[in-house]
Amino acid sequence: MMLRKLIGFVLTIAIFAAALIVGRLLWVHYMDDPWTRDGRVRADVVNVAPDVSGAVVQMPVHDNQMVKKGDLLMEIDPSHYQIAVEQAEANVAARAAELKMRRADAARRADMDSQVVSKEQRDNAMQTASTAAAQLQQAQAALDAAKLNLERTKVYSPVDGYVTNLSVFRGDYATAGTAKLAIVDSHSFWVYGYFEETKLPHVRIGDRAQIRLMSGGELKGHVESISRGIYDRDNPQSRELLADVNPTFSWVRLAQRVPVRLKIDEVPDGMLLSAGTTATVVIAPSM
Repeated sequence: MMLRKLIGFVLTIAIFAAALIVGRLLWVHYMDDPWTRDGRVRADVVNVAPDVSGAVVQMPVHDNQMVKKGDLLMEIDPSHYQIAVEQAEANVAARAAELKMRRADAARRADMDSQVVSKEQRDNAMQTASTAAAQLQQAQAALDAAKLNLERTKVYSPVDGYVTNLSVFRGDYATAGTAKLAIVDSHSFWVYGYFEETKLPHVRIGDRAQIRLMSGGELKGHVESISRGIYDRDNPQSRELLADVNPTFSWVRLAQRVPVRLKIDEVPDGMLLSAGTTATVVIAPSM
């Protein structure tokens, strides 16, 4: 009977000790190990804006389409810009003819006797020819600008990526410098993991990372960089640029979360990455 009680007591102590050990391990894992559920898939988004204004006459892409660098995205009505090129070409021809005439006139005056043409008239003729040459260069520059504007009526993709949230259509008016569509760079995906400040001492640049998407997929990566600053909401500036100190203090202080940038090393075939989706990030500290 005593033996059975002793065995029961020992088993109870062993179970209790095991529970303490498991609880301790779980506590350390939860509080100290570098992992977070607050991860976000990110990517570079290129805002595409035309260099010239006009009506959109061609829109060969559609929403969420995959495009390659150099693919035509849209075309602005080239009519006005074609006319501008023709006008600039005519101006160049006129300036070239004037320059030819002024140089010929300066050459004739230079060959005449000084008793017929004064030195001042010769100098004036040379100066007029130089002015005509400068005007020809100016006209040529205007022609180059007109040709460039004509070329820019066609807007091409600057990167490989996906057209997203397309809201411009054929017939819309495009304004120079105003973004008309966005492209998600397909070669720029990375992950931001927002780690509690208490876990940052265990994170090092180069550490391996396991990224588990909420959709069920898994990615491999490594720590690329750690953010060096976040906004302090408790100490904003006043209108006079002085510290606006909050007179109240919360007794429960939550650990701040600091962004850690993770480079994706390997993406399984067929996995769809979308910027903004959620992920769990687990860091494997390097020894």
